[in-house]
Amino acid sequence: MSILSKVFGTKNDREVKKISQVVEKVNAFDAAAKALTDDQLKAKTEEFKNRLQNKKESLTSVLPEAFAVCREAAVRILKMRHYDVQIIGGIVLHEGRIAEMKTGEGKTLTATLPVYLNALTGRGVHVVTVNDYLASRDAEWMGELYSYLGLSVGTIKNGISESERRAAYKADITYGTANEFGFDYLRDNMKTEVERMVQREHHFVIVDEVDSILIDEARTPLIISGPAESSLELYAIVNAAIPGIQKDSDYIFDEKSRTVTLTEDGINKLEKRLKLDNLYDPQNIDYLHHVQQALKAHVSFKKDVDYVVRDGQVLIVDEHTGRLMKGRRFSDGLHGALEAKEHVKVQQETQTLATITLQNFFRMYDKLSGMTGTADTEAVEFHKIYTLDVVCIPTNKPLIRDDREDVIYRSQREKFNVIANDIADAQKRGQPVLVGTVSVEKSELVSSLLDKLQIPHEILNAKNHLREAEIVAKAGQSGSVTISTNMAGRGTDIVLGDGVKEAGGLFVVGTERHESRRIDNQLRGRSGRQGDPGRTQFYLSLEDDLMRIFASDKLSAVMGRLGMEEGEAIASPMVTRAIARAQKRVEEQNFGSRKHLLEYDDVMNQQRQVIYRLRKQALHANQRLDFLPQATIDIAVSNLQENSPEATNTSHWEFDKLEALLTRVFHTPIRLAELDSEDANLEGLAQVTEEQVTAAYIEKLKKVPEETRIRLESWVYLQVIDKSWKNHLSAMDSLKDSVSLRGYGQRDPLQEYKKEAFKLFSDLMARINQETTSALVSVEVPDEAEIETPVHDDFDEEQMTFKHAEASAAARAPQGGQEDNMIYHGAQQQPANQSAPKIETIKRDGDKIGRNDPCPCGSGKKYKKCHGLAGSMSEDSHP
Repeated sequence: MSILSKVFGTKNDREVKKISQVVEKVNAFDAAAKALTDDQLKAKTEEFKNRLQNKKESLTSVLPEAFAVCREAAVRILKMRHYDVQIIGGIVLHEGRIAEMKTGEGKTLTATLPVYLNALTGRGVHVVTVNDYLASRDAEWMGELYSYLGLSVGTIKNGISESERRAAYKADITYGTANEFGFDYLRDNMKTEVERMVQREHHFVIVDEVDSILIDEARTPLIISGPAESSLELYAIVNAAIPGIQKDSDYIFDEKSRTVTLTEDGINKLEKRLKLDNLYDPQNIDYLHHVQQALKAHVSFKKDVDYVVRDGQVLIVDEHTGRLMKGRRFSDGLHGALEAKEHVKVQQETQTLATITLQNFFRMYDKLSGMTGTADTEAVEFHKIYTLDVVCIPTNKPLIRDDREDVIYRSQREKFNVIANDIADAQKRGQPVLVGTVSVEKSELVSSLLDKLQIPHEILNAKNHLREAEIVAKAGQSGSVTISTNMAGRGTDIVLGDGVKEAGGLFVVGTERHESRRIDNQLRGRSGRQGDPGRTQFYLSLEDDLMRIFASDKLSAVMGRLGMEEGEAIASPMVTRAIARAQKRVEEQNFGSRKHLLEYDDVMNQQRQVIYRLRKQALHANQRLDFLPQATIDIAVSNLQENSPEATNTSHWEFDKLEALLTRVFHTPIRLAELDSEDANLEGLAQVTEEQVTAAYIEKLKKVPEETRIRLESWVYLQVIDKSWKNHLSAMDSLKDSVSLRGYGQRDPLQEYKKEAFKLFSDLMARINQETTSALVSVEVPDEAEIETPVHDDFDEEQMTFKHAEASAAARAPQGGQEDNMIYHGAQQQPANQSAPKIETIKRDGDKIGRNDPCPCGSGKKYKKCHGLAGSMSEDSHP
């Protein structure tokens, strides 16, 4: 700490001091709030709403009294009273910042203050948690308080129906996970009826465990996908060629970046096994892709560390929590490669239909805030990406936990033997022990050592998560030993049993350091809550992954010079600093990955907003589509150019041929005979065509009611938008993969991506307008006065997959870790009131028409540029 900081305090100290002045105003209303009867206290909510209407008062001016009312209501309903430090946290959240509050300081109760205040606007408040269990728990727990104060509460969780979602979003306060909020946003923008949309505006959101959601999860975008055509046989063929290839001679494995690169010998060996002349020949691109993913599956990804196999399925283990991520799949074919490696059934791959990153989803909110026990280490990223400032909230009681210096051993064998002995000593003293491990494999290793010492214990990992609540509830009892992956790190509170404080409180054992300092701090935070005693200790070895990759060379030399004996350890601040530096390097690398991903997604985000705005306009359409005349001209110009005198080497326009052509294209009689063929020009002919097409279109639709005409136009427009957007997403994915290689040509891949993405999007917009126009002018209107608009199912959810997936190669950071290929396939229920569309087989009567054959309609154009284009648009109206 600098001399100036010692004299004037840190910036955080000054912020807390400034906020404390508002806390005094809140406390000034305490006596008045306590004097109110229950009915008078409840009536305050309506009073606040009336004061806020017409902007007579602001939320900031109402805050002190509203916070006092909420605190008094909590005393009466929950038997809990907000501490002054929780008031500080509530103010920070209301201001749209991040409140860092230590474990056990009551973040859930703290959030009720800004939630209540902002819900008074009637615009809805979203509270985001890390899993469905916490969303349901917090909504039910704090819901009693909100209901008492006259506010409604809803919960969004996996598996509920569309109508239940809509009702939950209409509530004043809505709890749910980031995935559910994000997927509902994407689904809403695939709906073809306004009434079926579930979300309303994105006003104010509080993200619990904000570092986990906005940092850890942010590298993996949300994706909704449908089935895609792919060859499943290649997975087995390539997988059979991988065993037996040797490290260093056949491939190079970089553990820091988790990348695998074939050597010349490896390439030759695989070409012989796969019976290929050249693995890198363009026609073998599918083989090359499968080889790269199979190598990653066999070399970089470990069973019972990165994934487990259960019931014939490969299930991902979340590296941050240790939980099984059911329904999630690694992307880019990696999951299929793992399934082939483990000899289970390879599942079908998918095609992207809608996608958004968590960064861009949460940046849509008018006001974003968050809370966690560990945010300060990522303060720079929060500010750069989300313009969120972090304020560290003081603890209610002084922290007396004993955080010991890390100890380091030569080998993992020595380290784990010492851990087992120290656990045995703590148990004899009656001190409960929580053992934190980084993988399922390590948790089972510790368990086996304790079994040999006959020490009873519980194990909590991805293979044994069903008893989580029961195991955590007993973890603070005298003499209990709990081995856990990072599952016990967030949203849990370990309460100490009788006599445990006298025994020294909870003893937290870290079996190795994680890549992220935040996860280590979360583990430490299980001990020493609310002024309780506790002790934490991390045990390391030179064989640990983090030490071996990043920090072992110098330490190994030091330990060698010291002449250390078997089982002997060193413990010094130097060790801790060396590890912190290694962790910081990994964190910076991960930040670069997320920032790089966001730079690419910002391009897509601008395009997404335009498309979704078009969809919204179509859904709320109350007038004719204004682009029809210009789009008609564009279509006419395209056809006229191919038949101009210059293109056909004639001296003048051939009106008879042009009339026949345009009549077929627009399904409307076109007359050009009155024009002078010698003076005619492209623009004039197109304008005349547009006038006749528009007049015929208006006349044709006179027979239907105006409302029906608008619904028809809207439906056709939405169909074309959705089909074109789906194809555009596929093109953008391919573009990302292709531009990543342009760096070798001294060109910036991001700038290349932006340039080509702009061209693709310009083409997309023109194509949407032209295809919509072409479809509308071609429509045949029945004679009946009443016409039912065609029913268009938004999507068949039984064939949809909901992914949380990493962007493709161009937006991927060098380290290529587990998250770099993660996809979320969430099991979704078909809404009760929605039946799956009937699927029929369409048989072709005549011969198949080639894409480059002349179109049978007689237009003179190739089939792919005439009716073949329209056919491709309508083939998959149901993704």
